[in-house]
Amino acid sequence: MNIDGAVIIVTGSATGVGASCARMFAERGARVVVNYSRSRDEAEETASACRALGAEVEVVQADVAEDAACRAMAAKAVDRWGRLDALVNNAAATVASDPFDLETLSAADFQKVFGVNVVGAYQMCRAVLPAMRAGGGGAIVNVSSNVAFTGGGSSLAYTASKGALNALTKALARICGPEIRVNAVCPGIIDTRWMRQTLGTDAYDALAARFAATAPLGRVATPDDVAGAVIWLVEGAEFVTGELLSVDGGIRLAGGARKPAAGSAS
Repeated sequence: MNIDGAVIIVTGSATGVGASCARMFAERGARVVVNYSRSRDEAEETASACRALGAEVEVVQADVAEDAACRAMAAKAVDRWGRLDALVNNAAATVASDPFDLETLSAADFQKVFGVNVVGAYQMCRAVLPAMRAGGGGAIVNVSSNVAFTGGGSSLAYTASKGALNALTKALARICGPEIRVNAVCPGIIDTRWMRQTLGTDAYDALAARFAATAPLGRVATPDDVAGAVIWLVEGAEFVTGELLSVDGGIRLAGGARKPAAGSAS
């Protein structure tokens, strides 16, 4: 896909990975919908950064768990620019719970998390598909997580939701082709405000240190690392659909040998 001139919605793009995606699309000439649910000031900052790069931007407050909000966001993009070319489902939610105490996680917690991470992604896909098909095709990228493979994560509800999102990605890829490609990125630990707030600063720092010491690439991801993979799936992966792309520094290979750091004792 030629990103220059494309219209792209990035949900949850006030901060973190979503904000990085919005800026990278803007750098490549896209027209971008910056979406937020609560972080209005940060969304406006992201929009300003995109406009400074020469991009046209629409800022939309919407909770993707609400179907009407999803449809309104898609309609707003089409009303302004007459087309829709790509969607990045980045908005996410989690809850705090003790994975070793199942009583700390309720059915309502599962419904809240699935409402954003799975139902919200589905509703956004459903909202954009008519315009994408009318324009001849497009690309959808879901931001998932490697916890769907490892069983880790901030809560069992979050982990299960990302597994469901991966399954949804594959199912949508089957039914949306050949005009529309659907893929997912599955990051590991990312240095974002959201992740620090979710885990707590001390817990995040400890987890990031263990990750960096174990992963072959020796560090945690930045938002730009993940956004770069998203951009590739939209722009360059023309014959790729239904894929779950790990963007985790190779942590899935943990347990193998790593080259010692320069200067370390052998």
